[in-house]
Amino acid sequence: MRAVVQRVKKASVEVDGKIVGQIGRGILVLLGIGKGDVVRDIQWMLDKIISLRIFEKEDGKLDESLIDINGELLVVSQFTLYGDCSRGRRPSFTDAMEAKEAKSFFELFITKAREQVKKVESGIFQASMDVSLINEGPVTLIIDNKSINRY
Repeated sequence: MRAVVQRVKKASVEVDGKIVGQIGRGILVLLGIGKGDVVRDIQWMLDKIISLRIFEKEDGKLDESLIDINGELLVVSQFTLYGDCSRGRRPSFTDAMEAKEAKSFFELFITKAREQVKKVESGIFQASMDVSLINEGPVTLIIDNKSINRY
């Protein structure tokens, strides 16, 4: 599982000109699900994201999590996080989980997130989406549940 995590002042996702999810202050997650991911990876990734101390305390230090600030979460499926650009000019997505199985993982991630976060919104799986955000900081992190080949 791979996630791009962005601390936001606000974010929204739109499908066919209609807003299907929007949040105020919190985290926007672009979530990719890969071949070989298992159900227990969902909870690991969720726990990592909502516990990241990426929000500032009054002293300016990054020392509070999404849970600490009672923030909101917007999750957007993003299979292209598994795009392999090492050969040619067209990315290969063979490392992404097949859509049917990935959809169930994505939905389970949302369900589990709603058990822990006060407001959770999401995009629509496999839809063409327009994502808007105001990245606060900016703070953007990449999380992978497996080690990434760093050359």
